[in-house]
Amino acid sequence: MIWNVDPILLSLGPLQIHWYGVLFATAILSGFQVMKWIYKQENRDVESLDSLLIYAVVGIIVGARLGHCFFYDPAYYLANPMKIIAVWEGGLASHGGGLGAILAVFFYCKKDDVNFIWLLDRLAIATSIFGFFVRMANFINSEIIGKPTGVPWAIVFEKYDFLPRHPVQVYEAIAYLSIFVFLLVMYRTTKIKEMAGALFGAFLCLVFTARFSLEFVKIKQAAYSSDLALNTGQLLSIPFFIAGVVLLVSAVVRYKRTQTV
Repeated sequence: MIWNVDPILLSLGPLQIHWYGVLFATAILSGFQVMKWIYKQENRDVESLDSLLIYAVVGIIVGARLGHCFFYDPAYYLANPMKIIAVWEGGLASHGGGLGAILAVFFYCKKDDVNFIWLLDRLAIATSIFGFFVRMANFINSEIIGKPTGVPWAIVFEKYDFLPRHPVQVYEAIAYLSIFVFLLVMYRTTKIKEMAGALFGAFLCLVFTARFSLEFVKIKQAAYSSDLALNTGQLLSIPFFIAGVVLLVSAVVRYKRTQTV
């Protein structure tokens, strides 16, 4: 299959609407709708989500941009600091976006007196569906290319070269969609939401296991070379995975202790 989709969805005179922008907006709105549903389920103030949305979007964009600049090509951006704000040129890193979102949510919780871990647990579900749409946007744009392969479902990303490659963006999108369904089912059918930190811990474990594994079939993203066997994306995934394990195990242990008292 040959892939060469025009990144511009619609042109209205000087105004151009890009597929990436539409799918990114869809990602935000989808996550927002999931949070609205959760808040209604738990009799929370839905209107308070408006300010949370602003905090989260700013945190994701700023964190993702800084993550791309300093995780993947620090030499270039330190030499050209004004390029850091040139988001329209492309370059967002999911690890940085995750860190930015967590920091933004922390400040939101401090301001509005919301339990930080409680909110992260619920946001884990919404973030999974957010990730699905963002990776599909990367697929439309022929970004985050996979390594050459001979598998029957390989795709030629004509904007990049003429080699059949792993559609790794689709792999990752499917992984995030599966994680969303899994977390949502767990939220609805089990007591995991009563275990503070368990949903977020499971989210971190699942997402960064998928991310670590799929890096093996991605082309190199970082501009610098390394003698390590693991690439930058994999090295950045390890601390997130460890944090997830700690959160998940400690949440289960605490819950079991409360049930035996």
